[in-house]
Amino acid sequence: MEKGLGWIMFAWIMLITAGVMNVINGIVALGNTSFWTDYGAVYVYGDLRTWGWILLIWGIVLLIAAASVYAGGQFGRWIGIIAAGVNVFMQMLFIPAYPFWALFVMVLDILVIYGLTVYGGQGEDA
Repeated sequence: MEKGLGWIMFAWIMLITAGVMNVINGIVALGNTSFWTDYGAVYVYGDLRTWGWILLIWGIVLLIAAASVYAGGQFGRWIGIIAAGVNVFMQMLFIPAYPFWALFVMVLDILVIYGLTVYGGQGEDA
């Protein structure tokens, strides 16, 4: 077993998890905006329904990135790093609605970025 394979598997699984959770969050935000917050979160633009659509679409992008990481190679590595980095930003914007969950997902995304950055290109060197 090559060094760092566990980190790559972790990154792949977390990208799948983040993608699925973003899809679920997006669907919930579209279906019932009062589920996430009752105290009237304020957003830079739009409302929770707008962010629901954004999270739904971004969740699908994360699932595509996970498939790319699973396929291996540099393309998958960079797509995964970019997707996780953008997801950190997306979760920062979701903090007003559900802060603890957004922070938890951000930590997982940072670990994904670490795993793909440090160990993602080892298959290309061999």
